[in-house]
Amino acid sequence: MQHPDPLPVLADVPAQPPAASPAPRRPGLSPSRANDFTQCPLLFRFRVVDRLPEPPSSAAARGTLVHSVLERLYDAPLGERTVELAQSLIPGEWDRLREASPEYGELFADAAQTEGWLDGAGRLVSTYFTLEDPNRLEPESRETFVESQLDGGPLMRGIVDRIDVAPNGAVRVVDYKSGKSPRPGYAGSAEFQMRFYGLVLWRERGEIPKMLQLVYLGDGQVLRSEPTEAQLLATEQKVRTIWTSIETAATTGVWAPRRSKLCGWCAHQSVCPEFGGTPPEIDPDAVERATGVRPAA
Repeated sequence: MQHPDPLPVLADVPAQPPAASPAPRRPGLSPSRANDFTQCPLLFRFRVVDRLPEPPSSAAARGTLVHSVLERLYDAPLGERTVELAQSLIPGEWDRLREASPEYGELFADAAQTEGWLDGAGRLVSTYFTLEDPNRLEPESRETFVESQLDGGPLMRGIVDRIDVAPNGAVRVVDYKSGKSPRPGYAGSAEFQMRFYGLVLWRERGEIPKMLQLVYLGDGQVLRSEPTEAQLLATEQKVRTIWTSIETAATTGVWAPRRSKLCGWCAHQSVCPEFGGTPPEIDPDAVERATGVRPAA
């Protein structure tokens, strides 16, 4: 990815009106679920169709906590967004996270382990301030749900961590990552995610975002790229291809497992044929709700 100069200081943006109540959820595709299907169609089925529960992980919880702190940070006025303020938000956001998802409270054996984990989250938050000055930014939106219906294809949807709009109207799409930046040649899924969001915003706003920016807090790296029309059209074609394969799996009932090194991280080995397990009986109604396709009789 290229590393062009960052966008200029952003202008103030009027407060957004309250969002209307969401409509009933339609079948669609997010970047993470698209990557699930590409990695392993059976994993996609377990997560999207069967909706099997997965135990929480400390890494996922830390990412959620850090995202929440960085979102809340921008509630403060310009000039008051300090590292000290961000650190002070961590205990309260951790309490909110445990209240919303009580299982996170069972991740740690004792208070000392919890404190060490929170210190790690604090270091990631501090790293953020070495990469951007939040007092020079006024995001248009944070943790924003975006969606766009592809003609003859899926409803593309997802949550964008931050959208910035410069005084000249240039749009920057920002995503925070609590891990380390990928090694050369391994950035495919992250690039796809950002181009996916770039495509959605292009379709909905009529203009290609000026910049896609990945902020890696694990090693203090910022990866930037300026997407081209050709790249976003290629992303659209990839989305259509993945969705066609999902529809085929839904129709035929064949959700083939795909064994890889990533299987070691999978929570569903006990019901995976690759590991001697048997998937649960599939519910045709669940397939239709998830994909819009009714399995063949």
